[in-house]
Amino acid sequence: METTEQEDTRAWVLHPDIRSDRERKDAKPALDEAIALAHALPGLSVGGGEIVRLPKAHPGKLFGKGKLAELAERFHEDEVELVVIDGPVTPVQQRNLEKEWKLKVLDRTGLILEIFSDRARTREGVLQVEMAHLSYQRTRLVRAWTHLERQRGGLGFVGGPGETQIEADRRAIDDQLTRLKRQLDKVVRTRELHRAARAKVPFPIVALVGYTNAGKSTLFNRLTGADVFAKDMLFATLDPTMRRVVLPTGAEVILSDTVGFISNLPTQLVAAFRATLEEVLEADLILHVRDIAHPDTEAQAKDVEAILHDLGVSKDTEVIEVWNKVDLVDPDHRQALQTLADRTEGVFTMSALTGEGVAPLMTAVSDTLDSERSERVLQLDYSDGKRRAWLHQEGIVTAETEREGGFDITVRWTARQEKNYRDL
Repeated sequence: METTEQEDTRAWVLHPDIRSDRERKDAKPALDEAIALAHALPGLSVGGGEIVRLPKAHPGKLFGKGKLAELAERFHEDEVELVVIDGPVTPVQQRNLEKEWKLKVLDRTGLILEIFSDRARTREGVLQVEMAHLSYQRTRLVRAWTHLERQRGGLGFVGGPGETQIEADRRAIDDQLTRLKRQLDKVVRTRELHRAARAKVPFPIVALVGYTNAGKSTLFNRLTGADVFAKDMLFATLDPTMRRVVLPTGAEVILSDTVGFISNLPTQLVAAFRATLEEVLEADLILHVRDIAHPDTEAQAKDVEAILHDLGVSKDTEVIEVWNKVDLVDPDHRQALQTLADRTEGVFTMSALTGEGVAPLMTAVSDTLDSERSERVLQLDYSDGKRRAWLHQEGIVTAETEREGGFDITVRWTARQEKNYRDL
């Protein structure tokens, strides 16, 4: 029998530039990012995109009559099957637009959920994304959810039952959510055991964070020799990856690669990927990796800082800014960036792709982690054998003298190690 490959869905991207929007962003970089997001989803053939300028959003159809008709004619001529709208679209607007244009409509949240459904690999990641996807689709009046029967999602907006099935679909989704929640609870308990075991590992944790596609996984691979999926694509990494790295001083750290941040990340997914981001909360040092060649790098950096703040990352946590992809910057601008970085504490330029600047960065990581350590003299009784053994296992004992009834032990430790000691 002959098999034929299913053709990709023809898609077009619209970025509504709404003047009345208080959080309005520069439209061109926003459209470019939305097109890149659409390209990141397998099964889509993205023809391009455009900015649609609006004084305000129409409550029923988002766009005015004239623009709706103009777009409808063009979509018909170009045989567009799916329109991605870079922004929030209400269920009513989505239904009306689909009727008006006679094609599928997906908003920014739905697109990101589809990408995450396609990329999640760990059991927890799959469950978390599926729950987020179901919760989102429940608010969309649930016209299509055929991906529920799959292990992973992906283009779940195509096909499915008609609107006469809405109530049955809602009941089915609620049942499915309950089942997924039970499965997830088991997985989370296992992860908590793993995290407790990691807390006993005598190495500081260094977390890579940054806007999606900033080059975190490429840097992770260069530093660890690992083969983590790294591609010039938004959300190439979703699940947390951790490896041991030896610093120039010979000291060892655990390096953690995390999901890329993005502006207006769906609230369902902030919760869904709390597991990945918890690694950041436990970090002794954060490396904020920036794509310094990106035209919107400053806005991206602000988005990352806002998310770190929302996550509750302590102000005391040391952060080093890594200005990555300097190999893509023109020579004059590159020199200016280097001069600025040299004058700014905690900022380093580098190229994770070529390896340029890696050595100074790793020296800075060593110096930062070492400077974080404080010295303290502990008095332990002979009965405190467990704590004494733990201190030696951590490799933080610098001196020890025996006295009557026990030991005086001098340690040099990080705040995290001190906390773990107190919890023994």
